[in-house]
Order: sequence, then C-alpha cells, then structure tokens
Amino acid sequence: MKRKAACLLLIFTMTSLLTGCWNRTELNELAIAVGMGIDKQGDQFQVSVQVVDPGQVSAKSGGDGRAPTTLYTAKAETIFEAVRKMTKISPRKIYFSHLRICVIGESMATDGMAKALDLLSRDHHFRTDFYLVLSKDASAEDILKILTPLDPIPANDLFSSLDISEKNWSPSMTVTLDELIAALTSEGTEPVMTGLRIIGNKEAGERKDNVEKIAPHTRLEYSGLAVFKKDKLIGWLNEDESKGYNFITGKVKSSVGFVACPQGGKVISEIIRTQTTVEGRVYRGEPQINIKMRVEANVGEVECPHLDLTNVSTIYDIEKKEEEKIEEAMKSAIRKAQKSYKADIFGFGEAIHRADPKAWNTLKKNWSSEHFADLPVNIKVDFKLRRLGTIGSSFLNDVKE
Repeated sequence: MKRKAACLLLIFTMTSLLTGCWNRTELNELAIAVGMGIDKQGDQFQVSVQVVDPGQVSAKSGGDGRAPTTLYTAKAETIFEAVRKMTKISPRKIYFSHLRICVIGESMATDGMAKALDLLSRDHHFRTDFYLVLSKDASAEDILKILTPLDPIPANDLFSSLDISEKNWSPSMTVTLDELIAALTSEGTEPVMTGLRIIGNKEAGERKDNVEKIAPHTRLEYSGLAVFKKDKLIGWLNEDESKGYNFITGKVKSSVGFVACPQGGKVISEIIRTQTTVEGRVYRGEPQINIKMRVEANVGEVECPHLDLTNVSTIYDIEKKEEEKIEEAMKSAIRKAQKSYKADIFGFGEAIHRADPKAWNTLKKNWSSEHFADLPVNIKVDFKLRRLGTIGSSFLNDVKE
C-alpha cells in the first residue's frame, strides 16, 4: 500500500512540473519577417522589415489582389528600439527566425556597421543562416520595396538568386553573419560583401504591375563586391576585380570565360572545378605570398572559324590564354586592394600568421598601411580543358562561303 502511495505521489509530482509551453506564441499572433534593411539617417537607425502576408501566398486562398508582403519601417536611436517601435503600426509581433536576407544600407556601412551586427548576433530569435548584402546607390528600404518575378516573396527571391549566382557566376559571393563577424574580428583580413542595386525605375518597381509583365519595369541585380576597412565601407570592386577576388579566395565553384581566337571570334569555356592554395612566407624579415591555382574547364561554345580543336597545340594555346586572363583578373583585384584601399580583403595576413607566427607579431602592427600595400604576390595558374562537348571542331568550319 505504501509502495502504491509513493508511486502516485511521484507521478503527481512529475505531472505538476509539466507546465507546457509557458511562453508559447501562436502562429496567427506573429508577423514572419523574411527581409530586413538597416539604414542610417543622422544619428538614428532606420529599420525596415519585409513581412509575409500569409493570405496572399497561401495556395488555397489564392489571394485577393494585395501584395504578397508588406514593409514596416521605424526609426529610433538604436536598432532594437526601432524593431520594437514597429508594434505601433504592426498588428503582430515581428518574428525574425525565418529571416532570409539582411540589406545593410550604404549610408550606414560608410559610417560603420558593427553596431547593427551586435543585435543580429545577440538576439536568440536571429539564426545565422541568412545572407547579408550591401545596398548600392539606393537605401536598404528602397531595395526591400521592389517586387520580384518568379518568387512572390522578394526576400526569398534575393536569397535564391545570390545562392545560384555564387555557384554559377564567379563575381558574386554569399556572406553569412558568422563569416562577416569573423572577418571583422580577424587581424589578418578585412570584410567583403556583395552589392545589390536597383535597375530601372524605383517607383515602378514598387507597384504590382511590375511583375505582371514579361519584362518587368524594375529589377534587383547583384553588382560588384564592397570593400571594408574594419567595419566601414571604403570602396567597390568592379566585376572583373570581383571575379579575381573570388579566384584568390577559392570561392569560384563554376563560371564562364572566353579568350579571343587568332582569326577572330571567341572560345568560351565553362569552369567546372577550381582549387586555390595561398601560402605565406617571411624571408629576411620581408613577407611574401605565393598563390597556386588549378582550374578545370570544358569547352562551352566556339565562335571561331578554322579552329581545329582536335589539334593538341590549339588546346594548349587556349589553356595558356585562359591562364593569362585569370591571372590578370587576380592581379587587378590585388592592385585595387593594395594601392587604392590598402585593405587586406584576401586574408594574406592570416597566411603570414600561419607560416610564421613570431614574425606576424611584429608585422601586424602596421600590416595594412605598410606591409600589405607593398606585399609581393606571386601567382601561378594551371588551366586544363577536360572536354570539348558533343562535337569536336565547330560546324562553322564547314559553313559555305
């Protein structure tokens, strides 16, 4: 009898501890944020949040003509205050766990973006798998107002577009919160972010008819890489320089390039695989960097008449020209970083640190201003063509005159 009473008491005690989800929030009480933008206006932060309208994206309801998302904007002395201030205009609490893209305004990046990142890394509602990009020639708020084709939720469209672009077109790159903070806190590298700009009429892009046409009035386009010194924007890399940066840092998964033919036309190759090794060395107190890159590619298109791809010397000539072109793209990115910005965006300082920690303790004091600006960088590119496609030489050789 005592044993049964003890068991009942234990069960009662355990069930009393199972109080359920005491801090639960129902889905219909939340506004799910998928995009976020942070601008600086004077001494205040302007925060814009793109929120999904569930009724418009539901497959069953089909919507009633409203936009699939809505944008809430608030301004305050701090970012956290601005987010909470949105409750004045939003009927639901903003929920950030499904954030896909965060757009840092160019105005805030010029002034310093570190303050914005503290909230994103500290608040447990923010996961770290969203991408950060930098608005170019527009505010973050304006970027988030543009409606996009294919995906009715603009933030999802931007996330997918950047993800696909990084994998298939080398001037673009994704940056997560952890990666950005790591670059900001490292002594041997400076941050880089992909730029995002508006193509076309900004006002027209905010209307729903922008996505009701085959050719939209306005589009969002990823354009170039932003260069930072610590947490402040100092300039931009153009497309070729951005491609060179990604070659150096080993971020190129696939891309397309071309070289000119001796008798006119181009040979276009598809890069299918790259491997980059960056080695640091300190010789007689002077640092230097050696970069070795291996590139594998397939022939994707041939515009050249009288080009015999079955000839070994022809393949060799194409490979050498590709090596020279990739090497020049890498050198152009290094020149811009060394001479124009004096910002080690490649992580060369980290390579020197790995190679010679003792020498790095002396070099790091004036790394960007002195040593990096005159750092010798030796580049060796090995480009190999693997496949010629489903045909050998082009049918252009047989086209009648």
